[in-house]
Amino acid sequence: MVTRGSSVETRTTAGPPKGAARAAKSRGYEVPVEGRPGTALAERRRGGWRGRLHTTLELIRANPTGRVALKIFIGLLGAVVVTIGLALIPLPGPGWLLVIAGLGVWAVEFHWARRLLAFTRRHVNAWTRWATSRSLPVRCALGAAGLVFVSVVVWLSLKYSLGIDLVARALHYLATH
Repeated sequence: MVTRGSSVETRTTAGPPKGAARAAKSRGYEVPVEGRPGTALAERRRGGWRGRLHTTLELIRANPTGRVALKIFIGLLGAVVVTIGLALIPLPGPGWLLVIAGLGVWAVEFHWARRLLAFTRRHVNAWTRWATSRSLPVRCALGAAGLVFVSVVVWLSLKYSLGIDLVARALHYLATH
């Protein structure tokens, strides 16, 4: 491991740092070294875009200013995604998906978000297993109930937020034509 102000290096199988790691090392910041003893096998084998993202985040976290800036950026980005998701929940579309994606963004930096995301995954997986283990008529009834719920939410949100009463318009249309 390389630390600021120290000339002692502990490296095992990793070669010289590349790209951003080399630049951070030249500035005197601690650079995480893949392949050092004690690292998990999954961490050492991480490659592709996930490996590059992990390395980039670790390099940012190595700098105290970068760590604070990353927390602020992740917090704001997650808040924007969650807010958009919450606004879209009453409408048909990816409202809950965006809320969960926002939790995923927050989970990059915040432990409470990781726990909440794990809780959500467990319960969504349990619900999915339960629903798929039921017979076809029960799944159709669950789907119909979900459709009725979404329809009522859309109707109420259009009626009270935009002043458009779809039921009244549909009944008026049927009465006049």
